[in-house]
Amino acid sequence: MWRTSALALLFAAGGAFAAEAPSALQELIQRAEAGERGAMHALAESYYAGSNGAEQDFSRAAQWYQRLAKSGDAQAQTSLGLMYSRGYGVPKNLAEAHRWWNFAAIQNDPGAQYNLALGYSNGEGVAVDHERAVRWFRQAAGRGHVQAQRNLGVHYFEGRGVARDPQRAYFWMKVAAMQGDAPAEDALPVMRKELSAAQLREAESEAATWMKQQRKLVQ
Repeated sequence: MWRTSALALLFAAGGAFAAEAPSALQELIQRAEAGERGAMHALAESYYAGSNGAEQDFSRAAQWYQRLAKSGDAQAQTSLGLMYSRGYGVPKNLAEAHRWWNFAAIQNDPGAQYNLALGYSNGEGVAVDHERAVRWFRQAAGRGHVQAQRNLGVHYFEGRGVARDPQRAYFWMKVAAMQGDAPAEDALPVMRKELSAAQLREAESEAATWMKQQRKLVQ
């Protein structure tokens, strides 16, 4: 009588799991092709990351993001802009990246707003325009984007694109630091030196109030 070894059972189980993955992926593809938005997102992300049984394929990821982006999906527009900015699955094209980020930013996607602001601040794909950078940093910061909050603090501190305001700079830097942003935390001691005791108390209090309100919104 033949005995099945534990090792053989292990290989058999592994084979079964391997067989299930393409089946799950195929189901996801079918749902995406039928127009199910959640499946389209999941499929794009699977190809982007090489997960859920899919091999990493930036070209296919870009195709699915593009289908969603053209239908007005802000999250996909932001992702597609990122792919154009890096040349992932599509030719690198910063102008095209900015075009998609503009669409998403108008829909209040904070990631797109931050990307636009960074582009205007650094002159990447567009001419340097600190006033526009501040406008988009402010939009993203107000929606909780930590890196935008930190960058907005820097612009206020240096007076780039906005009137110099060390107290406002400290407020935004403090908000970012309270959310665990290490560079923001490191910048606070330098900013404190330019504030009076009264200004510091006011900025600290405002930051604490802002954080409480944000936590309520999340809950």
